[in-house]
Amino acid sequence: MTLKKTLLAGMACLVVTAGGASAADFTFKYGNAQPESAIRSQSMKFFEEELEKRSGGRIEVENFFSGVLGNEREMMDQVTTGLLQGTRGGMFAEANPKYSIFLLPFLVENWDQMECLVGSDFTKKVQADAANQGYHIPATGISQGFRAHTNNVRPLTKVADLKGLKMRVPQQEVYIETSKALGASPQAMPFSEAYQAFKTGVIDGQDNPPANIWDFKIQEVQKFMTITNYSTGPDPLIVNEEWYKGLPDDLKKIFDDVAVEAMAKSDELYRKAEGDLIKELGKSMEINYVEGDALAEFQAAVKPVYDTFVAKGAFSMADVEAAKTAARSCK
Repeated sequence: MTLKKTLLAGMACLVVTAGGASAADFTFKYGNAQPESAIRSQSMKFFEEELEKRSGGRIEVENFFSGVLGNEREMMDQVTTGLLQGTRGGMFAEANPKYSIFLLPFLVENWDQMECLVGSDFTKKVQADAANQGYHIPATGISQGFRAHTNNVRPLTKVADLKGLKMRVPQQEVYIETSKALGASPQAMPFSEAYQAFKTGVIDGQDNPPANIWDFKIQEVQKFMTITNYSTGPDPLIVNEEWYKGLPDDLKKIFDDVAVEAMAKSDELYRKAEGDLIKELGKSMEINYVEGDALAEFQAAVKPVYDTFVAKGAFSMADVEAAKTAARSCK
């Protein structure tokens, strides 16, 4: 009798397991470093709900936030190997080096121009060429907004104020070179490690969009915030191409359509939130804006960054001009 019960229990487990496995034909496992409350994460929750609904449950989305699967470097590696199907974050230049163009300091002047750029044919070509590296990119958003500098030493009113400051920068060469051009000492590290470095005084400051500054509570460990709107960046949804190629054509279209909508929602929410977040951050930090002649000084100081990357062959000056034209092409 005991043996019979054991066999029946085992058969029941097999039925449940088989049923669970057949509930969805495909699983899209996704991760990013921001907390669940962050706009990037919320836009991916929208992606999950819409993709599962429109695919009739044939695609199941598993979202992992707050860096539980690793930092951005590690999650990008997981997408490359297929352990993870998708991510968003700072490693996009590995999908296509031309994404670095979007990061160039003062490439665009405002949100309107950046929205125009990410929706342009120029960007669609950058996305398509990521297939050469083994990635499918259905849509590119804007990386959380325009970057602002924070530090614990002094307000940054002129370029000379950055001289010698130890500034945390993303593990991306454009930001490292930009920091050098401004006279700072760049310290490349995952942003998840920066809070403690600021708290202990190992590093003086950093730069990030207000949304990221807020999400990682940097206002708790930094005194000054300087706004130049010097750079924003791309936020592509990076997908393992082999996984995507395994989808039937109808699901490919649904996947891509939902991705475009999720990126648009992300951009809309970040743009609306930016002004309010700056006000909130101002309750904890002293904020100053760099404008006029002082801003022109910053713009002049970073011009060598363009030459550095053109010389490396990552892209040409013609590519840069094409991106600028695309950014200014919308009516």
